[in-house]
Amino acid sequence: MARGRSKSLQAKLVLLGHMGTGKTSLVLRFVKGQFSEYQESTIGAAFFTQVLSLNESTVKFDIWDTAGQERYHSLAPMYYRGAAAAIVVYDITSMDSFIRAKKWVQEVQRQGNPSMIIFLVANKADLEDKREVLNEDGEQYAKENGMTFMETSAKTAHNVNELFYEIAKRLAKANPSRQTGIKLHSRPQEQNRRRFFCCA
Repeated sequence: MARGRSKSLQAKLVLLGHMGTGKTSLVLRFVKGQFSEYQESTIGAAFFTQVLSLNESTVKFDIWDTAGQERYHSLAPMYYRGAAAAIVVYDITSMDSFIRAKKWVQEVQRQGNPSMIIFLVANKADLEDKREVLNEDGEQYAKENGMTFMETSAKTAHNVNELFYEIAKRLAKANPSRQTGIKLHSRPQEQNRRRFFCCA
């Protein structure tokens, strides 16, 4: 194992999906370890940063949480066009949100960065008794479209950190010279302070 230098990446990550699917709740759970039952709707987009330390590299996420309301849809390309990764979110209790998630996937695959890593995320897994979208349906759609699928719950923190760590690992493995949305830095190992964020 090479010692002394560690790879440091800065990557643009965008969250897309219909309003009410829990995009902001996922980000707040990841960045601040917080969850609020009543989250105000995002206007336009909100910006967050977070650093994850992996074995061989450090990934700094520049996270754009886009608004899900239809009136802000036209702004979305400003955020996903240059992004290294996208999380398309739907709510397992809403078939409509799953249908809209498919439209987001089609739009991003058509207009976004061709080497973008896309994750399809089924949120609100804690509401199993109200489920409208089967796990298998999300999994199959993701597989057919070359995406990674995960079920999460921002409320219970189920799979939230795992989601962002998996994206960070995928970005670290990718060839940065071919990826847009990623900046590569190299710096001495001793300056790489490990920062680990988790939730109670």
